[in-house]
Amino acid sequence: MAAIKQLAAVTRSGTGKGAARSVRREGRVPAVIYGGGVKPQPISVDYKDVNKLIYSGHFLTSIFELEVEGRKERVLPRDYQLDVVTDRPLHVDFLRLAPGSRVRIGVPVHVVNREASPGLKKGGAVNLVLHAVEVMAPADAIPESITIDLTGLDFHDSIHVSALTLPEGCRPVSSKADLTVVTIVPPTIMVEETPAAPAAATAAAAAPAAGAAGAAAPAAEAAKGSAAAAAPAKAAPAPAPAAKK
Repeated sequence: MAAIKQLAAVTRSGTGKGAARSVRREGRVPAVIYGGGVKPQPISVDYKDVNKLIYSGHFLTSIFELEVEGRKERVLPRDYQLDVVTDRPLHVDFLRLAPGSRVRIGVPVHVVNREASPGLKKGGAVNLVLHAVEVMAPADAIPESITIDLTGLDFHDSIHVSALTLPEGCRPVSSKADLTVVTIVPPTIMVEETPAAPAAATAAAAAPAAGAAGAAAPAAEAAKGSAAAAAPAKAAPAPAPAAKK
């Protein structure tokens, strides 16, 4: 059975948006208790307590015992609203758990004995298809979790809802859809291809270019020699005229 958590609450008289904003300004979160054949009761809870409980996980699957003005109410959170900008809790709905009643709830799934799975020993992985299984459970005996044993599971082996050992008094919500809860998947190996062809093509393209460069060098030297031979020799300077007597 899931552990019962304690939470203090106080009644509130006003309802509506204005009253809710007034409650939030006092550092509290407006809430309501409904169900059990009793008229819904508006309450408020401490903001810090509720914020911590919501973000610690499993809030909607935890049983709470609310202490409201000296009396205790066993409840189950069914919904909560968060601010779209700040993610601060704005409102919480609690379902009253009457003795002998049954509730629909998603029970978290836990796996054990990983070391005894041949598929995991060979490098496989656990694919948890359903993180929680929807069951009908007694209101006073809600299970904390459902345990799945991985012993003997190899690649592509799976476990369905019909094969689960549910706690006493619990049954699946739907008996027609035998959903897969967990399966063992083989490892995925990525082989990186070596880019040998592009490198060879680059080397082949570089070879003709080098040959052309080598052939161009002698041609350039020959051109320089021809130009030197074709240039006319410089004329000797004319003799200076003789001086008159």
